[in-house]
Amino acid sequence: MSELARRAAALEDFWAIPEGERFHELIGGELVPKAAPSGEHGSAQAGVVIAIGAPFHRSAGRGGPGGWWIATEVEVLLETEEIVRPDILGWRRERCPDRPTGTPIKLRPDWICEIISPKHATDDTVKKLRLYPRVGIPHYWLADPRDATLTVMRWSSDGYITVMSAERGEIVRAEPFEAIEFAVGALFGDDPPG
Repeated sequence: MSELARRAAALEDFWAIPEGERFHELIGGELVPKAAPSGEHGSAQAGVVIAIGAPFHRSAGRGGPGGWWIATEVEVLLETEEIVRPDILGWRRERCPDRPTGTPIKLRPDWICEIISPKHATDDTVKKLRLYPRVGIPHYWLADPRDATLTVMRWSSDGYITVMSAERGEIVRAEPFEAIEFAVGALFGDDPPG
C-alpha cells in the first residue's frame, strides 16, 4: 500500500495531497483511497449516467423532465468537514439553479449513487450509509455490478429507508427519478429492452 493508504487524517492532510493525485475521500477522520475502477464498475457508472443523466440532466432532458444537475467523481465537502467523491451525484435545479462548480463543491447533493467495488464495499455499504443520512442527503442508491442489483434508499430522521431493491430483468421507476422507467440490467451493460 502507498504512503497515502487508509490512515487517520484531517482536512489539512487531505488538502496536502496534490490535486492531480487526490483520488481519496476523508470519511470519519480517515483518509480513504478510492479504488481503481474495474471494467464492471466503469460500465455500471456509465449505465447509470445514461439511464438518469440523459432524461434528467439540465433544464430539459432527452426523453424526460430534466430538472437536475448530474455529475460524476467530483469532490464534495460536507458540513461535517468530510470529503467524498461519489461515483454519480445530482442536485435538483429548484434548489441549485446554477451548475455546481469549484473544487470541492460545497453544496450538499440531493442524490448520490455509489457503484460498489468489491475491495471497498464496506465504504459504500457501511461508512457512507452512516455518513450520508447524517448530513441529510435525501436519496442514496447502491448499484452492485457483481450481482446486477440496485438498492434505492430515502432519507429519514432515523437513517435511510430502503424503498426498492431490484435486480437484472426488472423494469423500475426509482425515486427520485420515478418519472421514467428503466431496465435494471441496462445499468450493468445489458441492451435495453426492444
